[in-house]
Amino acid sequence: MLGLDVGERAGGSIQFFLYDVLKITVLLCFLIFVISYIQSYFPPERSKRILGRFHGVGANIISALLGTVTPFCSCSSIPLFIGFASAGLPLGVTFSFLISSPMVDLGSLILLMSIFGVKVAIVYVVVGLMIAVAGGTLIEKLHMEKYVENFILSASGVDIESPALTKQERVQFAKEQVVFTFKKVFPYILIGVGIGAVIHNWIPENWIEAVLGGDNPFGVILAALVGVPMYADIFGTIPVAEALLYKGAQIGTILSFMMAVTTLSLPSMIMLRKAVKPKLLALFIGICTVGIIIVGYLFNAFQFLLI
Repeated sequence: MLGLDVGERAGGSIQFFLYDVLKITVLLCFLIFVISYIQSYFPPERSKRILGRFHGVGANIISALLGTVTPFCSCSSIPLFIGFASAGLPLGVTFSFLISSPMVDLGSLILLMSIFGVKVAIVYVVVGLMIAVAGGTLIEKLHMEKYVENFILSASGVDIESPALTKQERVQFAKEQVVFTFKKVFPYILIGVGIGAVIHNWIPENWIEAVLGGDNPFGVILAALVGVPMYADIFGTIPVAEALLYKGAQIGTILSFMMAVTTLSLPSMIMLRKAVKPKLLALFIGICTVGIIIVGYLFNAFQFLLI
């Protein structure tokens, strides 16, 4: 319609940009609505009560699972983490939630299926939950409570019973969350799709293969380190991942990049530093980084089984 040849770089980039923006926007709004409706059954007060019934590794597992139906990025998860910690929940349990919430959610499962297929998406979610459980358990075993800031430890949790919502009110809540989250996330979708369009049509395939392909043993580490300073969520990283996959990057390397962006973004680490002391923050970053790198190399090693 614009008189552009999609076989050329400019036309192909515009086609990629328009198609992915529309595709991700439709999926985004649908998924936010569904997940927010489910989330209406798990307000912070109820989540706290659920977590309080479990102990040991079982509590970490439930906490990680609850993270899958909560906010889409780490900056949104940190206020909930602070609330759980202030309420007296075990520190390791709250960290399992903090790791799981941005890294693994129902939306990521659907979006990953659309690009990588069912096997990769399911394994990604399972492995993400394993990192969350293992990380929270390790922090619990190391007894790091003294490295939480005093204002959180001294805060008294206010236990307010959430009113029962009708189905109509839950639908209204879901609609409001769609509008709120869309406004917050859409700029990052545009940035992510723009980067993906450049990678897809302007960066030579042999460059991507040389840096992120199987011949570079440090590709996973590089991808994880590059992802840390960025700020986005799963929706913003999907188009970049799609373009990298098309250009020949390995699955594990791509997933390491995505996990680093969603879990260890610089803005979220600055927010988390307000709640915990440097030693605990460094431990959290170390656990996530090592877990992400291990996952990347495992996915690369077994890529032939997943595709």
